[in-house]
Amino acid sequence: MTDICVIIAAHNAQATIAKAVRSALAEAEVAEVVVVDDASTDATSEAARGADDGSGRLIVERQAQNGGPSAARNRAIALSRAARIAILDADDFLLPGRFARLDPTLDLAADNIVFVTPDHAADFMPAALPDAPTGVEMLDAEAFALGNLAQGVRRGELGFLKPVMSRAFLARHGLRYDERMWLGEDFDLYMRMLLLGARFGLIRSVGYVAVERGASLSGRHRTADLAALESACRAHLDLPASPSTRAAMLRHLQQVQAKLLLRQFLDRKAEAGLAAALGFALSPPARFLPIARGVARDKLAALRPPAPPRPERLLLPV
Repeated sequence: MTDICVIIAAHNAQATIAKAVRSALAEAEVAEVVVVDDASTDATSEAARGADDGSGRLIVERQAQNGGPSAARNRAIALSRAARIAILDADDFLLPGRFARLDPTLDLAADNIVFVTPDHAADFMPAALPDAPTGVEMLDAEAFALGNLAQGVRRGELGFLKPVMSRAFLARHGLRYDERMWLGEDFDLYMRMLLLGARFGLIRSVGYVAVERGASLSGRHRTADLAALESACRAHLDLPASPSTRAAMLRHLQQVQAKLLLRQFLDRKAEAGLAAALGFALSPPARFLPIARGVARDKLAALRPPAPPRPERLLLPV
């Protein structure tokens, strides 16, 4: 079944884009690979074209202005025609046989992710991965929201999943990425799909390699990015959901709001000093506790010795 389009939004990814493109073109199920170069200032487009295998399946388009990952992905979806859409980040790559293991009848079909350091990416050996249990786990909106909650110092990471999506489902509900979002755009789209009845299946075998880079966009939380994510989470509550699902979404929203308040407090402190920041934290008084918790958490984190880097880690235990 050759019915998948792999879309890659790329910005200044000259060093990594060729490996991403080659890994996608190597999969028999892939009908198209669409790269949207989001106004890079390096040779990203040229590097992507250099990875072409001559099969006529690669499309590379360069945007005149940097519009962010959501806008670039929406443009790639518009350029594509395949029945299923797979997201691949320009730093990452696919493992052989990934798509053959995913159920083509689902609206969202995802597998496990292995995160690797840049130094480990070049010599990563799939054979060293542990055996995974068989079977498909079905995720609903409640489980997905809970899977993105922070537990202590560790945040939930189900939003990092890279499912293959049904074009028919997206078209039927008029769904696309929210182009205001530069953070959490995947989480937002998957949540909207789930709230509209999407069937989301997850397997524990690893098919996707994510290269963790400290300078990546997802590693930075700008105030405007957090505000857009908070707005999206509030909008999710406007869609029909069971009481337990709404409770899970509210918990997630409250965590996002706490992060946004802390970021706004720190902005006030940097711009106008501590007195102005404290005034913000106390007006209204309900702001104070989540901000104080965030400040305390950051101070404690700074006191802890840094954890030694792990060459690789799995998103989901097997």
